[in-house]
Amino acid sequence: MDISPRFNPRNPSTAVALAALLCASAGVLSASQYEDLKRTEPVPSTQQIPIVDFVRPPLFDQVQLSHNGSYIGAIVPGDDDHTSLITYDIVGQKLDGVSAPQGDKDIASFTWLDGNRLTYVISEKKIVGRFLFSTEADKLTTANTISVEGPAGSVRVLGNLPEDRTQILVDLTGGELRYDHIEIISGSNGGNVIERYPELKTDHGFNLSFWGDKVGKLEFGVTQEDGILTLSRLQGETWLKCPIDLEEITPIDSGDEAGQILALGKRDGSAPRPLEIIDSATGLPGDIVIQDKAYDFNGWLFRDPVSHDVVGAVYDRAGPHVVWFTEAYRNLQKVVDKIFPGQVVRILGIDDSGKVLLISNGSDRQPVSYNWVNLSTHKSGLIKNSAPWIDPKRMRPMGVFKYTTAEGRQLDAYITLPAGATAKNPPPMVVIPHSNSSGRSVWGFDSEAQYFASRGYAVLQPNYRGSAGYTWMYPEQESWDFRKMNDDIAAAVREAVKRGYADSNRVAIFGYDFGGYLATAGAAFEPGVYKAAIAVSGFAYDWGRYIKEDKYLQYVNPQYSRYLYKLGDPSKGMEHFDAMSPLPHASEIHSAVLLAWGEYDNAELISEAKDLASAVERNGQHVETISFLDEAEGVRHLGHKIELYQKIEDFLAKNL
Repeated sequence: MDISPRFNPRNPSTAVALAALLCASAGVLSASQYEDLKRTEPVPSTQQIPIVDFVRPPLFDQVQLSHNGSYIGAIVPGDDDHTSLITYDIVGQKLDGVSAPQGDKDIASFTWLDGNRLTYVISEKKIVGRFLFSTEADKLTTANTISVEGPAGSVRVLGNLPEDRTQILVDLTGGELRYDHIEIISGSNGGNVIERYPELKTDHGFNLSFWGDKVGKLEFGVTQEDGILTLSRLQGETWLKCPIDLEEITPIDSGDEAGQILALGKRDGSAPRPLEIIDSATGLPGDIVIQDKAYDFNGWLFRDPVSHDVVGAVYDRAGPHVVWFTEAYRNLQKVVDKIFPGQVVRILGIDDSGKVLLISNGSDRQPVSYNWVNLSTHKSGLIKNSAPWIDPKRMRPMGVFKYTTAEGRQLDAYITLPAGATAKNPPPMVVIPHSNSSGRSVWGFDSEAQYFASRGYAVLQPNYRGSAGYTWMYPEQESWDFRKMNDDIAAAVREAVKRGYADSNRVAIFGYDFGGYLATAGAAFEPGVYKAAIAVSGFAYDWGRYIKEDKYLQYVNPQYSRYLYKLGDPSKGMEHFDAMSPLPHASEIHSAVLLAWGEYDNAELISEAKDLASAVERNGQHVETISFLDEAEGVRHLGHKIELYQKIEDFLAKNL
């Protein structure tokens, strides 16, 4: 049973409720791009795939099943490049939807509270969630704002309790506050505060994160003081510090029993870190939940909807991987795997009865689709293909290979080759390091890699030291050695060239955020490797200068003290910082450079980008810059994305 036609905005019965599942972006979008957004089918095979098809938001995102299995909710594209929220009644086959208020606002996320009640957060400028709403699944247009006590700022929903799911555990973070306000509020009668938890305070530190026990009751919090991380547990009305070194131990979740955490254990350099149970009161490790032969656990844990115990672990090795701890769930995985042979199938959610499943399927060439399965009725249905405008036959397979670092460690790199690439006629290559130093690149459908491949470029996505899954190989401090990360990426490039994947004389490197730093640092510190470098909202081009400037935010932002603790104090000597920063070495950059930033990016980072552009230009190199209004820490608005990638495409055509 395919229910996807019921989500078709051309169907009059749903066009009003979803004023445009497929809608156009205002602003810089052209008339032809407007029409592209109304199109859900792939362009003809004789036509080049337009940029918009690679950067437009998915038709369905953050898909979630309600607790009783009656409804499915999802974030969908709305009018003028804004996201909306829809719900679908599986039994009654009824669709409902609501859009964000006027202005540059989006429905950023949502959470089911009970069988049919949910709460959602509205963000501004696609960055910070600021307003909390609550409503029933079939009454989205009559949603009420939940009134929460506390400062204006971001709102995070941490969860809700099974015994009364209309009660919401929220984290209210003020823009100029050190301490978060953790409260339980009512989701059914105006957001009245039911319980306010004791504040987790330090003398001159910051709250970083909170999470609950297995049923959602607040139990743990992490603070930072003078750059040092501390785990505390809430016992009664008191927060007690736990004797756990968070530089060595990485908490993942709460355990199945009170006082337990599930965490990555210590590094020993010889084997991956175990995901183990740790007693938060003593700091002593207990049973090992999972220990892979080659990778640290780097994903998420699946809890049974009834017992709330951890029953599975989903993470990435060279490819996607799942481990179930019970025979029942292993058998369940076999059932859903048979529905989509040859694809990666994930169980995303199960209702409280254990009978209705939400699953996803996809591959390196197929964007993810969502389906529901009812084990009692033996029925299933397609919810939605998230990107039906993508023709899998025109997508390129993603491969993986090992490369060796200077220390002899082997890391994974993913390679996507364009059509017609051969070792005798190697294509130009774009290297894309991931944008978070502790994140990772993974195997699967990657619209950015497919975009560059469609334009004739090989795409290399290397994991470098510090990447999730590989932390066991190096001491913790190596996660802060940014120069060595550049060395790793260059080693991956050389291996790719050696294998005949790319032309060594036509290699570019491109990244956002920390990946933008790595791109410009690669141009500065790896002479002859990269012919062009592209950085979007790079972080940072001059580490010493940035940290010095960040000092003025030390009382409202935790990163300054963390940098001092892990990297040192630039006021006591800049040599270490200069050695890892591209701006002081701009005279050594002999690559073409494209730098982009948003108007709301950190002012110091914008200043550094402009200085870097001027310095490289003085070297006689080709330099281009572009800035975007209403953007911060990346480019999120659709029209700006199209403009950016067209700029990149033209830049690469000129310089590779």
